[in-house]
Amino acid sequence: MKIGLERRGAVRLEALPPLAIYVHIPWCVRKCPYCDFNSHERGGELPEHEYVDAVVADLEGLLPSVWGRRAGSVFIGGGTPSLFSPEAIDRLLSALRARLPLEPGAEITLEANPGTVEAARFRGFREAGVNRLSLGVQSLDDRMLTALGRIHSADEARRAVHLALEQFANVNVDLMYGLPGQSPEQARADIEEVVSFGVQHVSAYQLMIEPNTVFWRTRPCLPAHDVCADMQLAVEGALAARGYEHYETSAFALAGRRSRHNLNYWEFGDYLGLGAGAHGKLSLAERITRHERIKQPREYLRASGNSITQLKDVPAAELPFEFMLNALRLIGGFPLALFRERTGLPLAALEPALSRAEEQGYIERDWQRARPTVRGQRFLNEVLGLFLP
Repeated sequence: MKIGLERRGAVRLEALPPLAIYVHIPWCVRKCPYCDFNSHERGGELPEHEYVDAVVADLEGLLPSVWGRRAGSVFIGGGTPSLFSPEAIDRLLSALRARLPLEPGAEITLEANPGTVEAARFRGFREAGVNRLSLGVQSLDDRMLTALGRIHSADEARRAVHLALEQFANVNVDLMYGLPGQSPEQARADIEEVVSFGVQHVSAYQLMIEPNTVFWRTRPCLPAHDVCADMQLAVEGALAARGYEHYETSAFALAGRRSRHNLNYWEFGDYLGLGAGAHGKLSLAERITRHERIKQPREYLRASGNSITQLKDVPAAELPFEFMLNALRLIGGFPLALFRERTGLPLAALEPALSRAEEQGYIERDWQRARPTVRGQRFLNEVLGLFLP
């Protein structure tokens, strides 16, 4: 699909990138002390019907910006989306499909927590059209789960993983390391047990203390930096030994099971952000835009259809950083031609910072691809700083 050139010459896109849909469901049973996402504790019965209506109204408002396009994936995140009934998820997905065509075999992911109430609904989610389940396990050690403020037990997590694998051919497990009081041996035991289940994808990431969280105020005692580095190596080694490909900073997949939705982010594709607090990116004729929704669920529901802020252009000077913020998370790097494809800018706009990163040993490249070195993977924030406008 061809689109026009930018009149001021700053952006020159030759084709629209792939499109995905992200739906945010903001409620959870209890907010975890490390969580800085837009999540809100459930205070009674959830307004499932009204919320689906509001999400659909949001989509309808954006349809003129995506006429003629198909979505390759849908990701329902949160919060805890599995708190919604299978009937509500079915209604949501049916409404999305009726308004925006999905690619044949589109990946449709739902995030779920391992509590038994959600686990009992897995069959219903599959029948609604979900074909990939992402379980927020975080740890299989009850002491670590307590330290993280999680409401499920290790045994509940194990049961949820087994049940998920009975219902879905594609299951991701989220796992954290660098937890309060955790040793490298405990971190390795967690990851080895998870892969023994036979899940197709693992997202393993270090606990970080973020602003505006309980942990930011209480400052739990975390393992030292060197200990966390040892945990990371142990996790990577255990996954590699079981045949998982380390394809993104925190993502590991069996053959053919990379997350297509997340790959679209990392390759600077487009995505519609629907739901309270959701963010999106759209390439339009002559410009690349960002959009976001009202964060508070009550306000979002009251706005119903008018919750989107205006589409804001991403200045051309910021596009190199935005592109690299995503692309450098890929262990295999990116084709150099992808930069022009997705930003509309000539490679020359990236060259000065790319050369500095190469000189400092953060990046290696040939005439086709650029990829982070092992040093670049370990010091990603320092590399990204070179690309700031």
